Amino acid sequence: MYTFNPGPSAVYPAVRQYLTDAFDEDWLSAGHRSEKVISLVRQTVADLKAKLNVPQDYTVLFTGSATECWEILTQSLTPRRSFHIYNGDFGEKWYKYAKAIRPASTGLSFGIDELPDIASLPFAPDDTDLVCITQNETSTATQLREGFILNLYNRLGGALLAVDATSSLAGLNLKYIKADVWFGSVQKCFGLPAGLGVMLLSPRAVAQAKLVNDRAHYNALPALLSQMLNYQTNYTPNVLGIYLMSRVLADREPIKTVAQHLAERAEKLYAFFEQATPLSPLVHNYETRSTTVIGLRGEAGLIEEIKAKAKEAGLQLGSGYGPLKNTTIRIANFPAVPDAAMEALVQFFAKEYPG
Repeated sequence: MYTFNPGPSAVYPAVRQYLTDAFDEDWLSAGHRSEKVISLVRQTVADLKAKLNVPQDYTVLFTGSATECWEILTQSLTPRRSFHIYNGDFGEKWYKYAKAIRPASTGLSFGIDELPDIASLPFAPDDTDLVCITQNETSTATQLREGFILNLYNRLGGALLAVDATSSLAGLNLKYIKADVWFGSVQKCFGLPAGLGVMLLSPRAVAQAKLVNDRAHYNALPALLSQMLNYQTNYTPNVLGIYLMSRVLADREPIKTVAQHLAERAEKLYAFFEQATPLSPLVHNYETRSTTVIGLRGEAGLIEEIKAKAKEAGLQLGSGYGPLKNTTIRIANFPAVPDAAMEALVQFFAKEYPG
């Protein structure tokens, strides 16, 4: 069975051997304050920066998930308010969660085929602490590209820019210097089981965290930053998850190569579904289409039929999300999904639903 679920998604086949190695090498019961684990974290951080092209002066932190980062950022970087730009369920959930903690926070929604006009965004940089975007919105299969992020960053003034990159981190060659905070989870483009989040902080974000000095919460940034100076966490970490990440990073090609391959596959898939099947791309605007999550639209009955037939053929297609659940299919174009799976998917549609 090939799985195209956008999360939790396909894991690398080598993970099976990594798990056996973790047991045999006693990682499952290793003390998280031991030099063994400290060395592992140090090496994993170094490999992550090297393989994903993360600036050396950015700080890497480990959390339980990407959604945990919403809470951490609101508590530790947002003493006044945040401003959220979103076009899908995950971006909207981040906004609602932030507003529950900081009621003065505001947001702006936009359509899946649209890009907001940065010059007219309704926020004041001087009294906004954090501007928040979802770089790759998993629920709507949309993407904010490099140019948009750069223009937004140049508009910020004193505010920081935080980016949820859950379904693009480790899949796209992101330009980290154009934002202050990036975060994601490993169950998507890292090709790993769920249970570990990654947060990247610029020097500007670290300075702001020290200035705010949140000491009221357990996983506050000052505590996380202090412990990471010694390559530790302030809580018992997911040592197995970090070990698996270390193994995957060591075996993966550099992000530039990975991203180019995913871009080529996405282009072929979009071209195929635009011409040869009863489904059509959910997002029409090329500039806002996701590279790593391919959204397809169709009638609810047809979607149900296709998913059932595909499952019989050994293909687990991803369901839609939220209000799009019954009328869309999502296909994960993640690094761990092999080319053979994509070829089997195309052959399935060519056979069962010829244009």
